[in-house]
Amino acid sequence: MSYSISNKFKNLKPSAVREILKATNEPGMIAFAGGSPSTDAFPCDEVKILANEILSENPISALVYGVSEGYEPLRKTVKEWLKNRENVGTDDDTIVITAGGTQVMDITTRVLTTEGDTIICEEPSFIGSLNCFRSHGCNLVGVPIEKDGMNIDELQEVIKNNKNAKFIYTIPNFQNPGGTTMSFEKRKRLYQLAKENNLVILEDNPYGNLRVDGEDVPPIKSLDTDGIVVYAGSFSKILAPGIRVAYAVVPKKIAGAFVIGKQVSDVHTGVLNQMIVSRWFDEYDVDSHIEKIREIYKHKLNLMCDCLDKYCKDFISYIKPQGGLFIWAKLPDDVDMIEYVNKLINQKVAVVPGTAFMIDDSKPCHHIRLNFSTPSDDDIIKGVKIMGEIAKEYK
Repeated sequence: MSYSISNKFKNLKPSAVREILKATNEPGMIAFAGGSPSTDAFPCDEVKILANEILSENPISALVYGVSEGYEPLRKTVKEWLKNRENVGTDDDTIVITAGGTQVMDITTRVLTTEGDTIICEEPSFIGSLNCFRSHGCNLVGVPIEKDGMNIDELQEVIKNNKNAKFIYTIPNFQNPGGTTMSFEKRKRLYQLAKENNLVILEDNPYGNLRVDGEDVPPIKSLDTDGIVVYAGSFSKILAPGIRVAYAVVPKKIAGAFVIGKQVSDVHTGVLNQMIVSRWFDEYDVDSHIEKIREIYKHKLNLMCDCLDKYCKDFISYIKPQGGLFIWAKLPDDVDMIEYVNKLINQKVAVVPGTAFMIDDSKPCHHIRLNFSTPSDDDIIKGVKIMGEIAKEYK
């Protein structure tokens, strides 16, 4: 039998990250290609206790269908936590609990766009979101990022030249893959541009709680007095990614459509998992936990940067991020990036080619993305040393 693939999916390619992650299953492979939090940061004992409590006290409550908007105690907790911690959310917003952060991108695109519409994205940007947007038949237009976030002058030109754009997608904190943090001044300008041009902002903030240096910058959503920002957050990076519990702060004007989009997608997020997160907030000090895991990431980031400076000093350049999980490393312009990546894999070091994060992956790119949260300290040292040894072949 021959199958006809939808035009929306026909040109999609497998995530380069996922493809390279297959190589990490090989014995001895050093994984700089992942995007997972450090397993040292997982509160495993706490999750065991919480799951046991829930299933012992009233298992039926965790095993029945749930409400599409989410488990009500968790929605209330998230609302209060975000307001106190980040000044995010007003009475004109609705909290919806989702199955991971990427589902926020999927539902937002489903609700706000029609096939052929344009989405404005940072470039480079998170491959999962880019493929999500493509799967809905949307055209993507990139705006380059600088060391303090999206180039706002370029954004202004892109908006002017793309009248059918529906929203702007940004990861303002410790951007994936760039590692950059958007300045507050740029956040204010971005918000004003979106307001003037009748555009929604989709603010993706999975890494905001992983700051290890510098001062927190207020979210764009904290400026939102006009109901034009959809804010996405996740517990994957502070609790555990396998829980698959995230949240969206959605303007009430589109909340009804957003909930229908959630129902079409999966009806509701797993109730047991939502209950675990809710009780985690009730019974433990989540803010204290965040401070502890920040120390883990600070150590790992500093270790990888020290190793890059020691072993790859004249070969790789980078801007040290103030948090998150990634370093966006630039190779010399005369080095074939894909060739270098393949040489690393042959030496049991997996990194992600920068082309995976570009709007047009056929354009030249001299960057690779390095993840410092997943590998052990010994693997960070060993892996970066191998990177340096291969770099000598290009001198």
